[in-house]
Amino acid sequence: MDKVNVAQKLSLFAEYWSPKIVGELNGQHVKLAKFKGEFVWHKHDEEDELFYVVSGNLSIAFRDKTVELAAGEFLIVPRGIEHKPIAEEEVAVLLFEPASTLNTGDTESTLTQRDLDRL
Repeated sequence: MDKVNVAQKLSLFAEYWSPKIVGELNGQHVKLAKFKGEFVWHKHDEEDELFYVVSGNLSIAFRDKTVELAAGEFLIVPRGIEHKPIAEEEVAVLLFEPASTLNTGDTESTLTQRDLDRL
């Protein structure tokens, strides 16, 4: 059992759209990521996905609306719902999702990350 300092872990990397595993429990990964710009439209057919904003502001676009998240807020995107994260400025995000979750879901992209670093 080791405690995790989120700010310290976030200081260890600078690249965007490249989640890092910082914890694991019950087949779930706890990941940290930095976002800036627009991601790709995608969905996860088998997994729900939790986005918790650590710092900054994050927009998550859906086909019928956009949800705005500020630091200290989170949103759970249910499985099968198409979405696209957008960050006008850098945002730090904690993700909680099954270990099998691919960051780009059903969409293959240059942003697809298959082998995630562990911090």
